[in-house]
Amino acid sequence: MTIELRGNWRIPTEILAGAGRIAELPGRVKALGIKRVLIVTDPGVAGLPFFAAIVAGLEAEGIAPAVFHDVNPNPIAANVAAGAEVYKAHGAEAVIAIGGGSGLDCGKTIALAVSTSRPLWDFEITLAGPELDRPLPPIFAVPTTAGTGSEVGRASVVTDTSIGRKLILLHAQMLPRLVILDPELTFGLPASITAWTGMDALAHCLEAYYGPFYNPFADGIAIQGMLLVKENLITAVNEPRNANARMNMLAAASMGATAFQKALGAIHSLSHPIGARFHAHHGLTNAVLMPYVLAYNRPVIEERMAVLARCLGLAGGFDGFLTWVLDLRAALKIPHTIVDLKVTEDALDGLAQEAFLDPNTPDNPRPATAADMKRILVAAMKGSLDGLGA
Repeated sequence: MTIELRGNWRIPTEILAGAGRIAELPGRVKALGIKRVLIVTDPGVAGLPFFAAIVAGLEAEGIAPAVFHDVNPNPIAANVAAGAEVYKAHGAEAVIAIGGGSGLDCGKTIALAVSTSRPLWDFEITLAGPELDRPLPPIFAVPTTAGTGSEVGRASVVTDTSIGRKLILLHAQMLPRLVILDPELTFGLPASITAWTGMDALAHCLEAYYGPFYNPFADGIAIQGMLLVKENLITAVNEPRNANARMNMLAAASMGATAFQKALGAIHSLSHPIGARFHAHHGLTNAVLMPYVLAYNRPVIEERMAVLARCLGLAGGFDGFLTWVLDLRAALKIPHTIVDLKVTEDALDGLAQEAFLDPNTPDNPRPATAADMKRILVAAMKGSLDGLGA
């Protein structure tokens, strides 16, 4: 695979990393002269003790917080519109987004919504525009899961319920001003969510690494992110209060989202419609699909995967990496087929067409038609990797 040595590269926002760093958030908000904020999160996080401590810390600094937690597991436009109304009614000057990908994406999109009179869908995959009515307010991002990496990204994923599709909204100003990676905020995650979000981070790093563009910065970040997953994910699942493993997984998640400014691919193209139609967890869906997309892409990525395997200390090149993915999925109790995600055979044609239209599809290293997408889905339904690389 020949790559033109040309590219436009961006490195993301300021990050405070380490146990206990959440205590620094109120002071950093106050330092900007902000008096009123909207905190966006999901209902589960809103009920946790650390969330109450964050609210109290802001109030102690003279900052008035309003809380919006009406956020779906896959955010929809109605969530964003409702949050924007709360923002305006409160007279907020900034958004603090706390939670997993849903809370972070919704918070970032609310900041976008209060800055434009345009429909949200006008911002589907447009880095520089359209023009805003006013600059986005400052966004502070605090992830409580280690997966999406939305805290360091300029994009959000919002479901358009009128067409039943997840759409990627993008604007350069959606990049958070400050990120806090505090592993103690992830201690209460169930083992399954830890596993699924960790596999999401792996998928981001993997697709960024073998994406068909020139970005050696992203390549290096992606490789290190995958190494952190390899060394820490199982420990984070089995030892939920292991701060070092949790910290390294938070780093891997942020690294994945930093790296995938280079590219994503068919794992995500297929995952998006499955998530929208069958409400499957995004990280879990990525994990189930990963080996099938790897097998499909093998003819054009085998050489790069041999380099990756050596960097990760895996013998056997492409086959060694694929075996590691399969073994990791088994250790994390990830199902092997999309049947376990409740996907039905009669949905495959529609899913394949939507995957073909997904904006990540053109960046897959091996071109994929709707027929190719269906071939991958059929294999993922049968649980067979045979013949996908043909």
